[in-house]
Amino acid sequence: MIGILGGGQLGRMLSLAASKLGMRTHIYCPDANSPAFEVTPHKTVAAYDDEVALAAFADAVDVITYEFENVPAATAEFLAARKPLRPGAKALAISQDRLAEKGFLASKNIPVAPHRAVETLAGLEAAIDALGLPAVLKTTRLGYDGKGQRVIRERGEAAEAFAALEPKPLVLEAFVPFEKEISVVVARNLGGEVRSFDAAENVHRHHILFTSTVPADIAPGLEKHAAMLAKVIVVALDYVGVLGVEFFVVPGERPTLMVNEIAPRVHNSGHWTEAVCLTDQFEQHIRAILGWPLGDPARLADVVMENLVGDEVNIVPGGIDGNTQPHLYGKTDIRPGRKMGHVNRIVRG
Repeated sequence: MIGILGGGQLGRMLSLAASKLGMRTHIYCPDANSPAFEVTPHKTVAAYDDEVALAAFADAVDVITYEFENVPAATAEFLAARKPLRPGAKALAISQDRLAEKGFLASKNIPVAPHRAVETLAGLEAAIDALGLPAVLKTTRLGYDGKGQRVIRERGEAAEAFAALEPKPLVLEAFVPFEKEISVVVARNLGGEVRSFDAAENVHRHHILFTSTVPADIAPGLEKHAAMLAKVIVVALDYVGVLGVEFFVVPGERPTLMVNEIAPRVHNSGHWTEAVCLTDQFEQHIRAILGWPLGDPARLADVVMENLVGDEVNIVPGGIDGNTQPHLYGKTDIRPGRKMGHVNRIVRG
């Protein structure tokens, strides 16, 4: 029995992957309408700080994982004391805080954007003096899909941006003139085996991932370097499971890579693996946390993954063909900016 913290689409897809391997899943989520609840009879609807419910959940499962990185630290520690938590609490703690994440990456000689911690408006002014403009002001916690950040292009925008973002402290990042963004989904199992999927080239729309295209239009040497950096990260974290690493490709005589962020979970930019890989990212994660050998991540065709956001989900009945694999998340409430599903469009040469 695999316990999954979080009942969104990633939890749903993890549960489906576990079922194919003969495993059962127990979903824990405060939202009674979670789409993941539809694919397993075992569920707990309770707050993440409800220790009675958490203890009963831990007693009912053999291993615990999670579908999102904002699991409260106290929740992770409480559960890890009772059952194996994979990935571990260290990966959660680092990825939950942008400053901690950048400090960790820099300590491993992995390039990140120049940045400064910001606790006060005066501190923001000093950070602007050091980094210049434009720059991006971000919360250190709870940011995703463009939430929790503001671009500052002129100094006069600084005070408004500082006041708008909560919680504090914040971090100011120098604007990186990148050519494109790529991501690598990497997995590591209990025995230390590491395998990576091919790099995806990502395009965002309104700060939300729009498409992931594989293969990425980058030099083979750059893709190998991205996979190597991803391996350094999972080894340094003693990581077990699937992790997403987002990179900026910085142009130059020889293009270089800079890590934008890491995500200790299956990743939106890895959904393409469902359609064209021998082992997709969801099965790979389940294999890893169970202590099984990792599956072969080989890609069998070119593919474009396209997110369906808001009412775009309504295109599916007439917008697919024989080369298209739709995946809808079972969400009944369509809202602007809400991820409702995705489609994988296989490109045949």
